[in-house]
This record gives sequence, structure tokens and C-alpha cells, in this order.
Amino acid sequence: MSEPKNILQLDVGNSAAKWRLVCEGDVLARGVADLEETASIVKALPAQASPHAVWVSSVASATVNSQLRQTLEKSFGMAPWFAETPARTGRLVNSYAEPRKMGVDRWLAMLGAQARFPGRALLVVDVGSAMTLDLVAEDGRHEGGYIIPGPMLMERALLLDTDRVRFDEDIDYRLAPGRSTAEAVRHGIALAHVGAVQAVADHNQRKLVLTGGGATVLSQLLGGSGELIPDLVIEGLAVMAAAEGMVKRD
Repeated sequence: MSEPKNILQLDVGNSAAKWRLVCEGDVLARGVADLEETASIVKALPAQASPHAVWVSSVASATVNSQLRQTLEKSFGMAPWFAETPARTGRLVNSYAEPRKMGVDRWLAMLGAQARFPGRALLVVDVGSAMTLDLVAEDGRHEGGYIIPGPMLMERALLLDTDRVRFDEDIDYRLAPGRSTAEAVRHGIALAHVGAVQAVADHNQRKLVLTGGGATVLSQLLGGSGELIPDLVIEGLAVMAAAEGMVKRD
């Protein structure tokens, strides 16, 4: 019988990298690292648990990816595999004329959702720096999607481009009308995001799947509707790795 393999999986965003070390489907360790401190991932791994392979989903810049690649190669003595968006993976078919121009995180989130709910029509929502909404048909065709600013980007745009929208309070995202500038801004952002999801969902009857750093708050605002899957991108990374033949046994 072959020896079980430890695999380090990374979901690299615009400011941080989510990671987990898995073996035969079991998560041995997990964490989040700042992009400027990716070496901390190496220190956080359990003793005697070095990975046999490293898989990466990244939407960071080419410079960051190059630095990350060098760090991982130096630490583990192997070249990491970086997923790229293809025209097709299994039943999932890309709608883009130039597939690689789609963020790989969107593609992997759809793959992960499709693996969780095979044969279902899907609405996959990923809430990060941007909020993406992607539609997948029952037969696996990507039917297109939407990209809008995430909560922090929306708030930053208001603060950068207006002189009188200012506040110091730490206000939660809610749907009630705001009774202060802080509430009006945060509640307005919540209303925009919930409205976007509901507008797409109302016109497309399908399974709602949520992921990303802001997904928990969005799920609460939606009254708990939808499936909340924090590791959806990494789950999709594993699906794609298997499809690409990256899963090998001695």
C-alpha cells in the first residue's frame, strides 16, 4: 500500500493567503497568512508534516506569485503547482472567449460547488475584495457572472471620493435604514450586496452557495439562506488537481 501524501493547498487573495495541509482528505493544519509573511506558513506546519506537493490558487500579482513560488520552492524543495483557468474542467465549461482572463478563484469556487452539488443549477457567490456572482447550469455550463466591489472597496470609494462622508464608529452591516453616517454607509453596503444576490436569485432558480471572507455576514443578512462553505476555492483546487493528474500515488 502506498504511503499517504501530505498536500499543502493555498488560496491566495489580494491581501492574504488561506492555507491548509491535508492528508487523504483529512485537514492536519490550517491558517491565514499575510502576503508579506508567507514564510510564516512554513513555521506553522506541524512537526514532521512536510508536504509532498504544493497546490496554489492565486489572484495576486505576477510579482507576488513569483516571490511566493520562490519561498515555497526554497522551503520544500519542489515546484508548486499554480492552477490556471481553462476552457473546461470535467463538466464545468467556461463561458469566456479567453478563459484565462477569468480569475482562477471564481473557476475553482464553481468547481467546488459543482462537486458538492452535482447536477444542480448553481449561483456561486464569493465575497472578498470583490463580490463575484457566477451562474452554472445543470449541465455544467458557466452561464456568466457579475463582479461588484466588496464591502471594504465600497466603503473606501465613499471615503476617497466624498468630503463629508466620515465616521469613526465600528458599525455592523445591517439592512435597517441608517440613523448616522456610519450606519447609512455600512447598512447601504449591506443593502447593495443583499439586493444584488436576491436580484440574481429571483431570476434564476438555483442552489445558492456562499464563500469568501465576507460570506458569513452575507449569509446572516440573507436570513441564513444558501450553503456557506468557507473552503470552497480550496475544495475546487483539489478537484482541478485531480482532473489535471496532480494526484499521484507511488
